[in-house]
Amino acid sequence: MTESVAIRRAWPADTAPESFTLHDGWSVRAFQRRGGGGDAKGSILCQGGRGDFLEKYLECLAHWHDQGWNVAGFDWRGQGGSGRFLADRSVGHVGNFAQWIDDLAEYYAHWQATTSGPHIVVGHSMGGHLVLRALIEKRIAPDGVVLVSPMLGFETGPLPVAVSAWLVRWAARLGRAEKPAWKANERPGANRVSRQKFLTHDADRYADELWWRAENPELALGPPSIHWLIQAQDSNLRIAQAHGPESVAVPMLILGADTDKLVSPQAIRRVAARLPKARLRMFGEEAAHELLRETDAVRDVVLNEIDAFIDTVAVAR
Repeated sequence: MTESVAIRRAWPADTAPESFTLHDGWSVRAFQRRGGGGDAKGSILCQGGRGDFLEKYLECLAHWHDQGWNVAGFDWRGQGGSGRFLADRSVGHVGNFAQWIDDLAEYYAHWQATTSGPHIVVGHSMGGHLVLRALIEKRIAPDGVVLVSPMLGFETGPLPVAVSAWLVRWAARLGRAEKPAWKANERPGANRVSRQKFLTHDADRYADELWWRAENPELALGPPSIHWLIQAQDSNLRIAQAHGPESVAVPMLILGADTDKLVSPQAIRRVAARLPKARLRMFGEEAAHELLRETDAVRDVVLNEIDAFIDTVAVAR
């Protein structure tokens, strides 16, 4: 675990975040690291979820790099080291999810043109949502895709989804669109102590996120805005519309947890069943939302599943 902590809490000596300027002048924080000593297996673009930042994925990126892959990623516009939309930096916000799709398509085109194939895109949570929507809208065309706990619906507990959606829109009409949807944490009614339980059973990996936030406070992000929730709900409906998932013919591995308290496991199962080339693996109570940052017992299985899948894509190509 000591060696693992060193990987999780420091950038590799040959890698550092860089600025990538999008067409409208907005700079996002990105990075690329070459693997395979110049003869890489291919290239992996890994995109995190809402409120994430590149440092949270250093460990899994190091794993894929050691396997011989080029690895890359960027912080979504408006979070991590890629600036903020609002004066209140603690609120996660976006005007429309389409803006993130545009950013993903632009960075993907640059990345694909400057790296060797096969090209694999990995998306966690909101990142998985955006990757799938970009596929449906034919904005990216990778050789393979891995979705990890994709945000395809919200886990609302006993509150029906329709009621939750109505409450969000009602709050927006009261002029609270740019206000935080709740006080703190990843979901309403969750205190600071319980936040880890929603994300991972691994206390050390959870502590890594807090350590990075302390080292670089600009990475921290709080709850989403009311408007973000509206846009997320609308975007989920967009994905679920007629023949959306059915149009995606890219080989895909989807990983999720049936006890996930942040995104809807039922929604993951419904959408996965509609994707013609997708294989689904769901974990049980041993896993929470952040499968790539879970305990070794879970994370090792997750990485083995992903490694086997991406190696198959590489051979098929």
